[in-house]
Amino acid sequence: MSGRERTATGAVPQAEPPHGPHRARARSAYDRAVAACRYAGVGREAAEFVPRDPVGRVANALRLSAQSLAALDTSAPNPAADARCARNTAATAALAAQVAAARDGGDTGSAWASTTASVTGSATDPATGSATDEARDSAAAVPTASAAALRAALVASQAAAVAAGGSARGQDAALNTAAEEAERHAVATARAAGWLG
Repeated sequence: MSGRERTATGAVPQAEPPHGPHRARARSAYDRAVAACRYAGVGREAAEFVPRDPVGRVANALRLSAQSLAALDTSAPNPAADARCARNTAATAALAAQVAAARDGGDTGSAWASTTASVTGSATDPATGSATDEARDSAAAVPTASAAALRAALVASQAAAVAAGGSARGQDAALNTAAEEAERHAVATARAAGWLG
């Protein structure tokens, strides 16, 4: 059966992700980003090499994330590189969440600033790695479910950045676990907001 055996119930067990938890987290974040873009009506044609607005930025980031994931599939396992890919894809998902939240009628201008900051980690408390008050407050004007999904996407992006950065380089078990939990929460809130089917 191509290297996989059926269980006693006849189900085929899921294989481990080819690059472990970072690869799985990167794929999950990419799926969130795609779903949020679809919800917001952002198509591939919106991608620009020099983006001029949030829609162009997220479409371009989504294109780059897809390329990174494709490259990851053919590369040897490397925790540092895999964690960076997961970080970048989570940042893309945060940008997509901002656009999806805007579609739901919220004023997310401050959320855009916080999302952009989260890519560099400046919206993260350096002592705890958690979202700052500014990042948490950025979605205050958005309808409740969308606000929760946007905040969760920001926190997931920040957690992924912490796991990939500094001396951790994707190999700190506690930081990796925190990033995985943040990603699971981001998935749950995106689904509750109706962004993810």
